[in-house]
Amino acid sequence: MSDPVVSSIMTVTIDAGEFDADELIERLKSGERVVVRTEFLGDTREVTLRFDGETFYCDTPTRLHKHPDEEGMRACIEKQGYA
Repeated sequence: MSDPVVSSIMTVTIDAGEFDADELIERLKSGERVVVRTEFLGDTREVTLRFDGETFYCDTPTRLHKHPDEEGMRACIEKQGYA
């Protein structure tokens, strides 16, 4: 019987503003997923930021945002207040 495949992706959970945009981008580029807890209309929501080597993603409770480059991801992080 073979061993199960274990994912080597590390996930870090933070509060919005805990890391700046540069650190978030570097963590994503190194292969980490970052779950950002944010406040929205009095509720706490979680957004997952990730990078697959080509595209950056922001998985929100209602939408999946895709960014083709670091510049687009940085703009999203700053606009949404994740950094």
